[in-house]
Amino acid sequence: MSERLDYSHVAPAGAKALGGVYGYVMQSGLPATLVNLVYLRVSQINNCAYCLDMHTRDLLKSGQKIEKLALLQAWAEAGNLFDARERAALAWAETVTRVADTGVPDQAYEAARKVFAERELVDLTIAIGLMNAYNRMAISFRNTPQAAIEKAA
Repeated sequence: MSERLDYSHVAPAGAKALGGVYGYVMQSGLPATLVNLVYLRVSQINNCAYCLDMHTRDLLKSGQKIEKLALLQAWAEAGNLFDARERAALAWAETVTRVADTGVPDQAYEAARKVFAERELVDLTIAIGLMNAYNRMAISFRNTPQAAIEKAA
C-alpha cells in the first residue's frame, strides 16, 4: 500500500487546524496516558494502521506495559488492569466512535458523567472526534505506518 497524497502538504492550513485541536487536547488537563489510550482504542475500532503504530509507540515510550496495550481491545474483560477513569473513557470512546450504530445512549452519558466533570467529558469527546478525523485522513490517503517504513529501509 502506498501513500495516495500528503494531505499536510496539500492542505497545510487544514493540517495545522487539526494540530491546533491536538494541542488543545494535550493541554486540557486530561492525563496524556488516558488520551493516548483513547486514541489507540479509537484507532483499533477504525482499523487505522498508521495511528495504531504511532500511539502504541507513544504509550510504550511513556512507560505503559505491553500487557496493558495487548489487552486494550478487550479492556472490559481485563479486570483491574484499567482503572475506573480509563474504563469510563474507553467505553465513552467506543460509543462516540460508533455513533451511527449507538446513538450515544443516555446510560453511556450517565456512566461517563459519574467519572468525568463536564469540562473533562467535553475535552474527552473533542479528543475522540479528533482521532476519528485523523484516522479517516490516514486511512483515506494511505499514510504508511512507521513500522512498515522501518521494515522497508
